[in-house]
Amino acid sequence: MYFLHSKVINILIKMKKKPLLFLFALLFSGANFAQNKQNAEDTSHTALVLISTRYGNIKIRLSNQTPLHRDNFLKLAQKGFYDSLLFHRIIAGFMIQGGDPASKHAKQFAVLGDNDIGYTIPAEITPNLFHKRGMLCAARDGDDVNPQHASSGCQFYITQGRGPLSDNDLKLYEYRINKKLRTHLKDSLLQTAEYKATNEKYQHYKSNKITDSLLMVEKKLDEKINPVYILTPHYAFTPEQIQAYKKVGGTPHLDGSYTVFGEVLQGMETVDKITELNTDSHDRPLEDIRMKVVVLRNYQ
Repeated sequence: MYFLHSKVINILIKMKKKPLLFLFALLFSGANFAQNKQNAEDTSHTALVLISTRYGNIKIRLSNQTPLHRDNFLKLAQKGFYDSLLFHRIIAGFMIQGGDPASKHAKQFAVLGDNDIGYTIPAEITPNLFHKRGMLCAARDGDDVNPQHASSGCQFYITQGRGPLSDNDLKLYEYRINKKLRTHLKDSLLQTAEYKATNEKYQHYKSNKITDSLLMVEKKLDEKINPVYILTPHYAFTPEQIQAYKKVGGTPHLDGSYTVFGEVLQGMETVDKITELNTDSHDRPLEDIRMKVVVLRNYQ
């Protein structure tokens, strides 16, 4: 939840020319969005795993910056937990997902993805592990039941994404990531006496689905909150992210909300082949794509 100081409301209403200095207390659930560049990870002692499928192999390096996720994945792989499980959800231009324990014996067309191993893993979200093409990430329940962004104990996905992305693409993705904050600022403004009439129009347009008029009001509100939005802590892509997304693409809208804990070293062509398969209405492939996960090298 974001807390809006009364001085901020005054800025929005009065729009004084001289900038006001103020402290803004803002709570972000789950992730630390500090943009200070971290030291590059030493890859000489990182774990390597191999995911084998009928369409080829995927070699992945696990990150030492996410030790809880790394150790859990290694533990499950060494126990043979993933063997014969399915990649049960694939979306071209987005990702492939697997690890549902019920998928091992699931009948054709059965809906998968709601089953887990019985525990979650605390989020380990860091700015320099992000959703560029070819990253291993942890699936999780939605924000409504999981505001801390805790990860599934077993389900994971590998990003395919689209790209390379343009500067305008990235600007739109940043806007999408920060939509909750911008909505809060607009709602707070609409609750002021100064904007009572605007709020009445806004609610009328919204309830009656008068799209054109609604968009016009939202555009004006967006312009009004921009000075405060700029001064408010919000998510922004780092230079490293921008460079990677412009070069290889990915799924930037997931950054800051899901834990990324590994990177594909070899086998993205296998991921691409899997995303080309036909799926049912729940994004499950019409043919079963089973996996086998083995540990090639531990991190110790």
